[in-house]
Amino acid sequence: MSTTQILIAGFGGQGILFAGKFLAYKGMLDGKNVSWLPSYGPEMRGGTASCSVILSDTAVGSPIVSNPDVLIAMNLPSLDRYEDSVVPGGTIYVDSTLIERKVRRTDVTVHYIPATRLASDNNTPTLANMIIVGKLLSVMQDFGTDSVNAALKKVVSARHADMLDINLGAMKLGAEN
Repeated sequence: MSTTQILIAGFGGQGILFAGKFLAYKGMLDGKNVSWLPSYGPEMRGGTASCSVILSDTAVGSPIVSNPDVLIAMNLPSLDRYEDSVVPGGTIYVDSTLIERKVRRTDVTVHYIPATRLASDNNTPTLANMIIVGKLLSVMQDFGTDSVNAALKKVVSARHADMLDINLGAMKLGAEN
């Protein structure tokens, strides 16, 4: 029996909800029970945004993630707010372009990914979120599955079909860093 609780947090406009939706669809395609719960401030872009994703082999009783196994922090206020809630032995992914401070805890695994810089350097300035998701899937040894492509097709609208390969490229970039 395996359950992974993921919390993705940052500013509105960073693709927090998109990343969470991708992970939820991927989980469904992998046969997991899933929950996806978005949360954002009233101002949307520039305001706070977070997304809780639960991937489980058993039924999900509540969509609330209070103590995540995995935290993706896309900005400093998110790291400040959620760092202490991660379970001991959990994992924190930090966008080190936007967050200069180091994680204070010693009982978690931390990955510092310069996602915003990598996105900018590769002419995909809006895909720092997917760079970190690529790193997450790489660490979880879950990147090479067919469900990655299938989940991207679910979350990238037909109107933006040209973004499928670009998103996949961003994820591969994250997996390599």
